[in-house]
Amino acid sequence: MNENNKKAELGWVMFDWANSSYSLVISTAIFPTFFIAVTDAYIPVFGLNISNSSIYAFSVSIAYLMICLISPILSGIADYSGSRKLYMRLFTTTGSAACAALFFFDGMNHIWFGVLAFIIATSSHAGSLVFYDAFLPELVPPNRRDKLSARGYAYGYIGSVILLIINIIVIQKPEMFGFSNISIEQHIPIRLAFLSVGIWWFGFSQFSFSRLPDDIVKPKEKIQLNKGLNELRKAWKQIKHHPSIYNYLIAFFCYSAGVQTVIYLASAFAEKELHFESSELILVILILQLVAIGGAYLFAHISKLSNNLLSMRYMLMVWIVICVMAYFVQSHMMFYFIAALVGMVLGGIQAISRSTYSKIIPQESKDVNCFFSFYDTVYYTSIVSGTFIFGIVDHLTGNMRYSVLSLAVFFIGGLILLRKVKLNAIAVD
Repeated sequence: MNENNKKAELGWVMFDWANSSYSLVISTAIFPTFFIAVTDAYIPVFGLNISNSSIYAFSVSIAYLMICLISPILSGIADYSGSRKLYMRLFTTTGSAACAALFFFDGMNHIWFGVLAFIIATSSHAGSLVFYDAFLPELVPPNRRDKLSARGYAYGYIGSVILLIINIIVIQKPEMFGFSNISIEQHIPIRLAFLSVGIWWFGFSQFSFSRLPDDIVKPKEKIQLNKGLNELRKAWKQIKHHPSIYNYLIAFFCYSAGVQTVIYLASAFAEKELHFESSELILVILILQLVAIGGAYLFAHISKLSNNLLSMRYMLMVWIVICVMAYFVQSHMMFYFIAALVGMVLGGIQAISRSTYSKIIPQESKDVNCFFSFYDTVYYTSIVSGTFIFGIVDHLTGNMRYSVLSLAVFFIGGLILLRKVKLNAIAVD
């Protein structure tokens, strides 16, 4: 491996280090519980009283619906213009700025400002990953993608845990940092966590941009918005003639809806249904993240010993068990155990899914961006579906346990559909 490849790979995994702080601190650990704590239990919206947990779930749905609509267009334009890294920068800058702006969200007086900043930050975070994922097949051959993908997730978990621990210290021991009682009552230590994520995300991403391959300048041509959609159509024309890719993407849609909804709503579930304190929830998230580091490597190793599909089927069976256990959970100790199970399969399912897709698409294809744009569109649509259904079930039943149980249907569907994917469709070298 030459020195340039090493630098590019380090730059790639460090982008996970930079942006995973948003996934952990904002999406999973601190912001969901803060949102529930500082807002009313029911919020009037267009004449309806909607629970704050449903509002949060619907905000996630809106964020990913936005990126579903614009990412195919932007990805196609970037592919034609050779500006992949430029668009990564654009989304990163916008997202980190919106994240930092969450510092000004302090409760019901600024609830819609907080919701809007959260939606922009979440959609921008997702948008940057469209172009990030497309770098993987260009950096390493198929037989090294599982390992590099797992390494990226591991770097992301480590970096985000470091920042979370720093924020925990500030939140739990504010007097050490000179905060007055008034500042604590105004939630300044917690709101500083949102600002720190924006700075961390933007700062470390600059390291990645300095090492990832430069954009390839292509001859200027008239840019048309429908070119991105044409790229999706191009991918679809190939996908529909490859049953294994087709079935894999439908399976991926199903189980991703479940996985990502668990990530976004687990903290809110623990606070509302089990009455966890913030300090306890942060401990739960730390357990989940640390176990996920090992889980990413564990299932990459299982895939190497057997195959990717068998490894993924094992993980989906565990996810089904998790949903059933969450419905019946009553004690904090049992929830800690469920969190450990989630961590074990969370890192694995994300890393193996990404690398498997990179190996199942036609290896001779030059249309890498359009294939990954299609993949990300499926992924984001699944999140819209999962979080929206979770929010609807929560709103109708007033019980988040039914919402969690409904997610088991997504994992069962993914498990059934994954069995239709042929093993010989996956590239091995």
